[in-house]
Amino acid sequence: MTLADLKPLILILADGQFHPGEDLGRRLGITRAAVWKRLQSLAELDLEVERTRARGYRINGGLQLLDKERISASLAEPAGRLLGQLHFFDELDSTNRFLLQQGQGGDVCVAERQTAGRGRRGRQWFSPYGRNLYLSLRWHFDQGVAALEGLSLAVGLVIAESLQELGVSGVELKWPNDLFCQGKKLGGVLIEVGGDLNGDCAVVVGVGLNVAMRENLERKAGALIQQPWTDLCRQGFESDRNQLCAALIGALLPALKTYPERKFGFYKDRWESRAMLRNQSIEVHSPGQVALGVMLGVDVTGALRVMTGAGEALFSGGEISLRGSA
Repeated sequence: MTLADLKPLILILADGQFHPGEDLGRRLGITRAAVWKRLQSLAELDLEVERTRARGYRINGGLQLLDKERISASLAEPAGRLLGQLHFFDELDSTNRFLLQQGQGGDVCVAERQTAGRGRRGRQWFSPYGRNLYLSLRWHFDQGVAALEGLSLAVGLVIAESLQELGVSGVELKWPNDLFCQGKKLGGVLIEVGGDLNGDCAVVVGVGLNVAMRENLERKAGALIQQPWTDLCRQGFESDRNQLCAALIGALLPALKTYPERKFGFYKDRWESRAMLRNQSIEVHSPGQVALGVMLGVDVTGALRVMTGAGEALFSGGEISLRGSA
């Protein structure tokens, strides 16, 4: 059963109300048996359908489905002028991969579900349909990757400050690209680069945020995320995903445009004010070794500053991970 087959049913059930099977069959123009088959197939999208004999079927809590036109109409200037094409998919292997392969500067890609979404170091990103935000933006830089030092940290800060404006307070940043709230993972950033690494290069910024995971997804999400997690709705988010998407695009596109001039130094102090594990004992894991120390903060390039037994050390690179130390 393809997603295209299931989408008409999803659109009906998105209101969160009960719908009798007979009514669903009539509206979809299919038999009750075909309705049942489609309802069973929704589980493959991690959509749990509640059944009550006297009332019918519903998706508990409903779904706030993305709407390309609403997102575009909600964009504030100057992001509206900076936006290239807004690509929308019900299902896609990876929004980052799509923009790397065929996007242009200023293009944005969003999807209701990713089948091969990933985070840092190739980790799988849990992607239930219609519950979270999977967003990628492409921008071109003509100074090579050297001009992009600290970009993932700056992006995380811009997201955290945007969430603050939407009513989600207390978002912390875990070096180099994770967002946490109340000690639990809320989302992450994945930056990928194509083109000439020393000249004109294309940068794709991928953002994954847990929005409304629902209780039935907790066990599966916990197994894949492998650490405590939370979502925006648990943290007081009351807007819908279209407003969230427009707000992030509206903040991130201008930040990408001005980054080569501002660099990470423009964001450093604000990033440190939200730094998770700052002034705490940490373990810095890199290939073949573990360094122990106290996290001091970051420098103007976004490198991690750690006070070790041998003095202050700097750490940077995609293969480094940070953990709290008891």
